[in-house]
Amino acid sequence: MFRSKSDIFAFIETHHAQAGVSALCRRYLVTTAGFYAWSRRGESDHAKQDRVLSKEIERLFALHRERYGSPRIHHQLATAGWRVSRRRVARLMQAAGMRAKAVQGYRAKASIHQRYARHPNRLWNTSVTKPDQVWVGDITYLKVAATWWYLAIVMDQYSRRILAWTLTRQRTAAVTCAVLAQAVRMRPARGVIFHSDRGSEYMGAPFCAQVAQFGFAQSASVRGPGDNAHAESFFHSLKAELTRGISFATESSLRRQLDEYMLYYNTVRVHSSLNYLSPLAFERRAT
Repeated sequence: MFRSKSDIFAFIETHHAQAGVSALCRRYLVTTAGFYAWSRRGESDHAKQDRVLSKEIERLFALHRERYGSPRIHHQLATAGWRVSRRRVARLMQAAGMRAKAVQGYRAKASIHQRYARHPNRLWNTSVTKPDQVWVGDITYLKVAATWWYLAIVMDQYSRRILAWTLTRQRTAAVTCAVLAQAVRMRPARGVIFHSDRGSEYMGAPFCAQVAQFGFAQSASVRGPGDNAHAESFFHSLKAELTRGISFATESSLRRQLDEYMLYYNTVRVHSSLNYLSPLAFERRAT
């Protein structure tokens, strides 16, 4: 974590107001006498840079509400003109106890690739190279007080942009039809592949008829996690960064937080898979 005792002493100098010199010295196995001797000598240029850099890292970490780990923080610093390695950023974040809200990844099951005649998985043979080529839809559950609510989304797979979403008490074809219609109103398009899982709200006659009415080709995943990975990844991020550990007393309070998060996700939050751009910035670069 630290390359030298000087790095430890510099860290203690920065954080001793919160935790105390003695406690920090015990934690990092150095002596208080050594710390005060170092203080009288003055810190090195490298330690001074670490102290300034740590404050900027803390600012960015707080700005993004503890959602960014060292790769994204490093990218933000580099964009702002800082010349610093990712390893150094990771070291300073670890030393300060800054750890991004975790998102556990999904892993596809390779043994369940089966084809279905009516709605095949069209993504297996599709290379996604532009917006409005593939949209994906999915539903997850969120808790309000003691009641489960359902969040349905439509996402552009190319840019990861959330095109439409709705929060409802029911999980029906009427809900998926409504959120798809909302996405089409926002971005009229033809010839889109719409991909989802095989839940009844997507495979039922009302939704299939609407997909055909919009001139879309319907695609469906195999039976198992991971085959609708972009939507699943978004839900994991949302739950890790917004709802985990938080209790929502009312539907309106959850809806306000979702409004804010969707705007943040589309316009601010950078994605490593999008060359550290936000979905909106990535789309603009492609057009």
